[in-house]
Amino acid sequence: MSAFDYIIVGGGTAGCILANRLTASGKYRVLVLEAGGEPKGFWIPIPAGFSKLLVDKRYNWRFKTQAEENTQGREIAVPRGKGLGGSTLINGMIYVRGQPGDYDAWEAAGAKGWNFTTLKPYFKKIENYPLGDHRRGHDGPMHLSQVSERYPIADAFMLAAKQDNQPFNSDYNNEQQTGFGYYQVVQHQGRRWSVVDGYLNPARRRPNLTIETHAHVLRLELKGNRCTGITYRQNGREITVNALQDVILCAGAIQSPQILELSGIGRPDVLGKVGIAVKHRLDGVGENYIDHFATRLNWKLKNAITLNQMARGWRLGMAVFEYFTQRTGILTLGTGLVHGFVKSQAQMPTPDVQYFVVHASYANAAERILDKHPGMTIGVSQLRPKSKGSIHIQSADPQVMPAIRPNFLSVEEDRQSLIEGMKIARRIMQRPAMQAFVEQETGPGIDVQTDEQWLEFAQRNGQTIYHPIATCRMGEDADAVVDSSLRVRGMTGLRVVDASVIPSMVSGNIQGAVMAVAERGADLILEAASLH
Repeated sequence: MSAFDYIIVGGGTAGCILANRLTASGKYRVLVLEAGGEPKGFWIPIPAGFSKLLVDKRYNWRFKTQAEENTQGREIAVPRGKGLGGSTLINGMIYVRGQPGDYDAWEAAGAKGWNFTTLKPYFKKIENYPLGDHRRGHDGPMHLSQVSERYPIADAFMLAAKQDNQPFNSDYNNEQQTGFGYYQVVQHQGRRWSVVDGYLNPARRRPNLTIETHAHVLRLELKGNRCTGITYRQNGREITVNALQDVILCAGAIQSPQILELSGIGRPDVLGKVGIAVKHRLDGVGENYIDHFATRLNWKLKNAITLNQMARGWRLGMAVFEYFTQRTGILTLGTGLVHGFVKSQAQMPTPDVQYFVVHASYANAAERILDKHPGMTIGVSQLRPKSKGSIHIQSADPQVMPAIRPNFLSVEEDRQSLIEGMKIARRIMQRPAMQAFVEQETGPGIDVQTDEQWLEFAQRNGQTIYHPIATCRMGEDADAVVDSSLRVRGMTGLRVVDASVIPSMVSGNIQGAVMAVAERGADLILEAASLH
């Protein structure tokens, strides 16, 4: 079949959701093109497997930033999921809605109809969270659970937070984010629960859904200002398929702008450098890149057994046995055990800093290599960074990685928020409840005291926490790439539905926001089809 009603490019978070929703009525024929394969890796369903998957080329594109002065000339890893399920195959599984004000800010910036009141029903539609009250969803396709493991060091840390006058918060997704508690994760019965589990598998048997894996998109097919289809490479062959309604880019914040630029849609200067003719000028393509930047503060502990020991030798053997017999223990853990959402300045109306607290410390955080001594880490991230960068193609060859220039910490507000967040983390660790456990602060070390020293530490050691957005920003202004119906501006038959359309950062991990965008995007697409 060479023609489909809808062609979805990318079988990740948004792509799987759209595949389910657009095929549900049986009216429309849908093709999903995914450059990776089926999610069959041993580590994928095991939550702790994320540390293996983050360095696995089969399931991770392994993108890197360009070296920039703001981050001491370092290249920084930007993992992106590869294969059906996308980044839900390899992420830390933390689920955060964000703050209501995040979504109201989208609408205020020009994304008409995208506010929290509109999006709240979609969050509830996604969620299957048995511990939540009426403000949470209880029968959605995505299973959520609270981190189930409890450790003395985590309890002591939460007591220390209380001693620092920080509140406890049992449900930070209940429209009030401030405080500390245990993270909520996208898991079911101790296993990772990806969008393949929640959305794609229930739709696979529908005769109107076709899924092609190892299908690398080369370009969009354009006729004037209409997108008529797509050309992709599979098993060495180039294949062109037509879209009767829409081509929908769901390739994510890095690859959706890349595909647009490869197809001649974007800024003339960017396209001209690599010899691509401009077919539709859109200056915002690849601009406005925003990501969460995080530092990791480390402590060497005493009187505690941490993951550093539990993930070695006989203890690891015991943990493997426990997991495969009971689906409990350290192999159920992702990237965060205890959460903290704090205000870096007391007068702020809502938190601007997020903590990821784990009873582990890394000799090499990027490669997930643990220290040999007992340790603890607090990841510190500013929630709503203002620093903006770009992602642009460097070649007309689709296989060449685009140039990612995040421009981290280029805005003073971002620097101050991160510095204050790190100071508060240290202050909590110095409260009485932690004194029986702390041997010494190993990173950055107690010698770091001034704001300049804190900033230098962040620039030298910080990493992205893999939440790129906004490179095909939604809005109604001249620099927006898609309108409020997610249609590429000035074109027909082409939409973008993924993290790249999110106009400003949400307060926390972005998986929940991307799922809500895809759910509402599906409704907008089906509504438009019903009017034809």
